[in-house]
Amino acid sequence: MKKQLSATMGLLIVMIGIGTVLFRSLEDWTWVQSFYFTVVTLTTVGYGDLAPSSDVSRLATALFILVGVAIVVSALSIVGNMVHSKSRRRK
Repeated sequence: MKKQLSATMGLLIVMIGIGTVLFRSLEDWTWVQSFYFTVVTLTTVGYGDLAPSSDVSRLATALFILVGVAIVVSALSIVGNMVHSKSRRRK
């Protein structure tokens, strides 16, 4: 399970990097705004203060959400399973 967690967390970091670069290149946003939008999007918080401004950006965001949210959910599931397993072992 530790290998799964490492792989998923690594993939999550890669997705944050890809999203940051993607939104920096597609939108007229700073690096910080692009990183912020990426994290807000992946965590499904969606404050609404930044939004894609073109059809290309909207399509890229939609694909990014489909892939990225699945990775976040997978990572949370693995962490939850690890916590649950450790809790059961202690009992």
